[in-house]
Amino acid sequence: MYLGIDIGTSAVKSVLIDEAQTVIAQASAPLTLQSPRPGWSEQEPDAWWRAVLACTAQLAAASGYADTRAIGLSGQMHGAVCLAADHRPLRPAILWNDGRAHAECAAMLAEMPDIGLRAGVQPMPGFTAPKLRWLAHADPETHARIRHVMLPKDYIRLQLAGICATDMSDAAGTMWLDQQTRRWSPALCAVSATDPGWLPDLVEGTTPAGALTPKAAAALGLRAGIPIAGGGGDGAAGAMGIGAVEDGNAFLSLGTSGQLFVTTATYRPQPETFVHAYAHCVPDRWFQMAAMLNGASALGWWAKASAAPIDSLLTEAAPAPPADTPLFLPYLAGERTPHNDPHIRGAFYGLTGATDRAAMTRAVLDAIAYTFCDARDALAKAGTRIESPAVIGGGARSDLLLQTIADAMGTTLRRYADAETGPAYGAARLSMVAAGDRTVADVAAAPHTDRTFTPDASTAQRHATRLADFRRLYRTLAPFAGG
Repeated sequence: MYLGIDIGTSAVKSVLIDEAQTVIAQASAPLTLQSPRPGWSEQEPDAWWRAVLACTAQLAAASGYADTRAIGLSGQMHGAVCLAADHRPLRPAILWNDGRAHAECAAMLAEMPDIGLRAGVQPMPGFTAPKLRWLAHADPETHARIRHVMLPKDYIRLQLAGICATDMSDAAGTMWLDQQTRRWSPALCAVSATDPGWLPDLVEGTTPAGALTPKAAAALGLRAGIPIAGGGGDGAAGAMGIGAVEDGNAFLSLGTSGQLFVTTATYRPQPETFVHAYAHCVPDRWFQMAAMLNGASALGWWAKASAAPIDSLLTEAAPAPPADTPLFLPYLAGERTPHNDPHIRGAFYGLTGATDRAAMTRAVLDAIAYTFCDARDALAKAGTRIESPAVIGGGARSDLLLQTIADAMGTTLRRYADAETGPAYGAARLSMVAAGDRTVADVAAAPHTDRTFTPDASTAQRHATRLADFRRLYRTLAPFAGG
């Protein structure tokens, strides 16, 4: 058996697979976000560990769990976990969807104009490095006490194995990694008020990075000494979960955030497009990724705001959309690709006295689809075109949402079976390689396609018109948000 653990934003998810890569059991434990100020997003690192223990307690009843041979880790990228010399957190982790470091990003770009070519993308507030520069100015006392900085999944590695290490793909999202050489960059550290000595050891995602300690083994109900794979950031681990490790393999990820991801055989930065060019979690591979802060979470927000379950909202919205469906900007936490705008916020436009909840749900679905149209066009500007991408993530459960995205993009989508398990499943696959039981080629097969979503040509004009209006609405409202 092999265990994959994914440290998400809204939940920790875990999956247990056997030697044939069949999913034997799954578990999840919820997480909460804290927002002490507008635009801030934080979590307590120890909450991740408690959630991991809750997941493994659920999995412990599965046959063969105690004989697990290796553990793989995946997680939300970019989070700044700042630790003292005793490995205890100095403050809550600052997450990927936090927007406080926008001034620091501008300063870093001014001081190092070629920073995007080295780091794979222009500075954005969600990345780890700008947060450290922000901390140096906003809380110099805490900054002075830092002895280790790591990413969310690697805090779990610390609990499991007692070491500070990370893989190339998660390191890629920090803005400290020289993507071409796959090494920490002293220059990128210097421009972000970061001591290179704080950074974890670098390994490939397929390489063992620590072994389960006796203390952690007792807590998880597993054998001490089993290897912990380097693992991957959630996007790269999700790619491993569907076998997207060869040049041109592409997929959409519909989680709290959204990504349009394409594997590349070489490092191909195009920072002016705000497409991320990062190291992959497997050796000698990179990827280009359009990253949107607001994925399927916009639908979750609408369910909460309208006090209705998502399934009920989707059922109401299933009939053909009315002609007067309003527009919705889904930028509840700012946006990265294609705007790099931490200030923009969500909005409905075009409401009338006749607008009902179903029409507003349709507006939310359309908006999610249009962000993927923006992602597609950003990748095209970076020289990459995609065809028939796969789909993973919790948002992939909705047939209506996937059909809307296929219609708006004019692209066939392929939903894989067990699409929700993507990053955790990919982490489990990485653990098989780290244990020496499989090669990347052995495990990197695409799962079974659950359903194909083909664009409906009759909707093309509607979406083309609404997409143009959607983009115009952003340009009109951005100045009001300070962007």
